[in-house]
Amino acid sequence: MTNIKIQKKELDILCIIPARGGSKGVPDKNIKLLGGYPLVAYSIAAAKSSKKITRVIVSTDTQKIANISRDFGAEVPFLRPEEFSGDKATDMEYISHALKWLKDNEEYCPDLVVLLRPTTPFRDSAYIDDAITEMASNETATSLRSSHMASESPFKWFYVKDKFYTPISDDYTLEDTGRPRQSFPPAYIPNGYVDIIRSAYVKNNDSLFGDKIFGYITSIGYEVDTKEEFEYLEYQITKQNLKIINYLNKIKSKT
Repeated sequence: MTNIKIQKKELDILCIIPARGGSKGVPDKNIKLLGGYPLVAYSIAAAKSSKKITRVIVSTDTQKIANISRDFGAEVPFLRPEEFSGDKATDMEYISHALKWLKDNEEYCPDLVVLLRPTTPFRDSAYIDDAITEMASNETATSLRSSHMASESPFKWFYVKDKFYTPISDDYTLEDTGRPRQSFPPAYIPNGYVDIIRSAYVKNNDSLFGDKIFGYITSIGYEVDTKEEFEYLEYQITKQNLKIINYLNKIKSKT
C-alpha cells in the first residue's frame, strides 16, 4: 500500500494594526515621526517582514493615516467607523468590525489574527513568527499575549482604603509586603509586542482573548505614549542597530 502524505493547509494569518487619529497625550501620535519614520510604519514593517503573516491591514478612522499606511505597504480597505474610534474604543470593537467587514465584503476569514499596536515600535519579526508557531501548535490556547517579567513584584504594593494601606492581594498580609521580592512568585506585564487571537473564537464566543491565554515571554518591550517616551526611543535608535530601522530604510530607498 502506498503511503499518502496529507499536506496540512497553510494558515491564513491576518495582521491588524490599530491606528486611530485621536490622541490626547501626543497629538497625531500614530504618525508622529520617530527616527524619521511615522510611528505606525514600525508595526507595518514588522508585519511585512514576517515570514508567516499573509496580510497586513491598518484599522484607522482617518484618511491621512490611511494614506501613510499604504505608502509603507499596508492595506486599508475601509475606514473605521466613528463609534469604534474614540478614547474608550475597545480591542474587541475594532477587531470585530474588521473581521465582519472582511467577511461581508470579501468573504475573507483568517485563521489567526496578529495584533500589533503602534505603541510598541521596536519589534523583531523573528519573534512574531515564533509566537505564531507557538499559537498554531497549541490547540488549547484561546489566544496568545506577550509580556515581560516585572522588575518589582506587585504583591509588595498597596491600595489605600480609608487612608490606610491594604495589600493588593488577599493572599498576603501587610507584613508580607516587606519581604524580599524573590519570595514572591514572578509576575508578568503585558507589553504589546505581539498578541494573537483566533478569529473563529471571537465569532463564536463574543470574546477576544478567552480564558486560556498562552504566555509568550519577551524581553522588555519599549512602549511609547508620551513626548518623553518618544525622546527616550529616539535616543535608543542612536545606540542600537535595530533591524526594524534597516527594513524601513529599504522601503524608503524603493520609493
